[in-house]
Amino acid sequence: MKRFALGFGVLAILLPILASAAEQQKSPDEQAVRASVADYIEGYYSGDASRMERSLHPHYLKHTISGTEGKLKITDKTGLEMIEEVRANGPSDLPVSERKEQISVLDITDDAASVKLVAAHWMDYITLLKWNGEWKIVSVVLRKSDSHAH
Repeated sequence: MKRFALGFGVLAILLPILASAAEQQKSPDEQAVRASVADYIEGYYSGDASRMERSLHPHYLKHTISGTEGKLKITDKTGLEMIEEVRANGPSDLPVSERKEQISVLDITDDAASVKLVAAHWMDYITLLKWNGEWKIVSVVLRKSDSHAH
């Protein structure tokens, strides 16, 4: 039994070290892609329009899909509309305890990246382009539940 307990102790010490090493091994591009997506979602949550604007490519377009198979509704929003909406609405009314931002970088090839963002009540599929040396979000496809807006 002591050997079993000792194994968990060593594991408890090594896991944070291994997690930190894995984070440090991410490429500079992956870190920059994650930072851009974080600016996007955290700008939304906090009502910081300039932070959101920093993450968006000038040709940004968002498609929001809601409803069910027989009655799908698709709406579009430009980057300017997103920025103005965040500026007008201010911080999200979603309680801080419910805010979520799970960022999964699916692929980075040359100057294009694909990311899945799982937020509190919706999921974004995001395409980014490296533009003028910075990763910018060019498109978002958002699938939301009918009971929550984004």
